[in-house]
Amino acid sequence: MNNQNITLSIPKNVLKKIKHIAVEKNTSVSKLLTEQLILIAAKEDDYQKAKAAQLHLLKEGFDMGIENKTDWKRDELYDR
Repeated sequence: MNNQNITLSIPKNVLKKIKHIAVEKNTSVSKLLTEQLILIAAKEDDYQKAKAAQLHLLKEGFDMGIENKTDWKRDELYDR
């Protein structure tokens, strides 16, 4: 994986907290942020895949395995 450096502008109080968290986790701020950004990107990929699958189902319809196999009519189900 090729890495690229970026510049971030983070409030000082937030950066101070992040540095403490990184020390507690025995890692760097850069690695901590990279891991979180990877998670965000992966969640977005998963969301897009799920969205595409659902849109496909809406377009193509559901196969419930009963097409042309029912021996009843809708009105019979509600016969009172």
